[in-house]
Order: sequence, then structure tokens, then C-alpha cells
Amino acid sequence: MNHETIEKTTGLLGVLIVITVSIGGIAEIVPLMNSAPAVEPAPGIEPYPALELHGRDIYLREGCYNCHSQMVRPFRAETERYGNYSLAGESVYDHPFQFGSKRTGPDLARVGGRYSDEWHRVHLLNPRDLVPESNMPAYPWLAARGIDGAAVTTKLERLAMIGVPYSDEDIAGAAAAVEGQTELDALIAYLQGLGTAVGQRR
Repeated sequence: MNHETIEKTTGLLGVLIVITVSIGGIAEIVPLMNSAPAVEPAPGIEPYPALELHGRDIYLREGCYNCHSQMVRPFRAETERYGNYSLAGESVYDHPFQFGSKRTGPDLARVGGRYSDEWHRVHLLNPRDLVPESNMPAYPWLAARGIDGAAVTTKLERLAMIGVPYSDEDIAGAAAAVEGQTELDALIAYLQGLGTAVGQRR
């Protein structure tokens, strides 16, 4: 069978592409599934508390990942600007992970604790109040939206089903943990937690 025959036979070409991609995928994925640093939490990493977990879902819903990555690469220019490089073990409880590659805005992997809650509040309500040249959109509706405690409880239950180690107490207390909070509070809690567990390692 020569090259020209393969190119002209669409079905055969498709089958060979699938086989090639499958072999490459298996070669990449299987070793990671058995690699402890990729599947075990890094020291200090715990599942997200209920409020932060909901904040992460808001981060996804509002498309924040379209402009902000959450992975510091192991290069000097990266670590000097953003802090210590990211570890696979930091993201074991992220479903899906937020490594990303787009940086219209800065990387947020180590943003936790760099700014006050009030700074984040003002920045999310109108970024140009703090950074006049910012092209980030404002999110004023987050301050007006409450959180459905039952929905957050269900999230914890479903994550526990796929192996995230939430205890019965965590699940039972989820609704109370978000009671009276707004979506803005949840998003700020999520941002304030990013990188704080392992961000100080050397």
C-alpha cells in the first residue's frame, strides 16, 4: 500500500489517523495515570471549601479562564513575575483544571492574598476604578445574586462520588457555609485561595 492510495481513500485515511492519535494518546496519558505527582495532592492541598468551590464555578461560568491562565511555567521570567511554578498536585481536585494558555490578563495561579477582599470587590465591580487602562469587563450582577445552598450541597456530593475527599460533615455543612453570601463573595473567596497552600515553597 503506497502513500498515494492512503491519501485518496478517505475511510482508510480516517482509520489510520484514529489509530495514530490513539497510540499517541495512550503513550501520553497512561504514564500520567500512574505518576504520583500527577494524581496525588501536593502537600497542603485540600478540596475547595463550599464557598470557594462555588466561586470557582462562577469563574468558569463567567469565562474568566478565557483571559487568565492558572499555571506558572518553570521559567525564570515566569517565576519572577508570578511566583513559584505550578505543580500537577495542586490541581488534583480541579474538575476541570484551569491551566490555560491565554494571558490577556495576568496569570492567577498565585493571586491569593496579594490583594485585599475590598480590592477584589472594587476590581470586579468596575476594573477601571483601579486600573484605568484595563479591558476587563465589569461584573456588577455578581453582587446582587445570592447562592443556592442546595445546589452547592449537590456539587459536593457529586464530586465526592468521583473521588474528591469531601466528608459527610463537609457536605452537610455546605448550605450553611454559603448562606447569606453573594456570588461576588464566592468569587473573591476562590481568588483569595489560589496558590496560598503551596505558594510559599522554595
